[in-house]
Amino acid sequence: MWARSMSLLFGLVLFGVSVALMVAADLGLPSWDALHQGVARTTGLPFGWVVNIVGALVLLAWIPLRVRPGVGTLCNVVVVGLAADAALAVLPDPGALVVRIPLLLVGIGLNALATGLYIGAGLGPGPRDGLMTGLARRGVSIRVARTAIEVGALAAGWLLGGTLGVGTVLFAVAIGPLAQLSIRRFSTPPPRSVTTT
Repeated sequence: MWARSMSLLFGLVLFGVSVALMVAADLGLPSWDALHQGVARTTGLPFGWVVNIVGALVLLAWIPLRVRPGVGTLCNVVVVGLAADAALAVLPDPGALVVRIPLLLVGIGLNALATGLYIGAGLGPGPRDGLMTGLARRGVSIRVARTAIEVGALAAGWLLGGTLGVGTVLFAVAIGPLAQLSIRRFSTPPPRSVTTT
């Protein structure tokens, strides 16, 4: 359980850092973060707070999918936005495009890695990933589910004025296959039940 808890927390912090890297790259925000930015601009709330609030609201979409939250779900709602705000506060302006492109690529790769770590811990998916895993349980592949969710968030973010660009498109297309590989690599089998005689 200790190893799974560490995988969960490290994955969530890494997820927040990956978001901050992509925001700092300024080449277009990931789908959900375009939505978060649009909501933040509309409401005046800080970016990280919006990440957490939207995460809490997305939990409502779990009801028809019959996905049950776990401790990882609750940690996700709290940790990701705080980690993103903390990383944004210390990241310098990358300036040149030659620095911003690697920031974007590293951010996307870390995002997929973080997804595998915290979902693989088996302590409950994050709100957004609960949609993905809920659809997967109903026969939709993770690639298709994740891509469809990202494109939906992208459309809402665009309507609310979130920043879009080449990074947005790259994230929306790449994250599904990368997340699928990462989840397979880091999934922890559930603990065996102990029986007594």
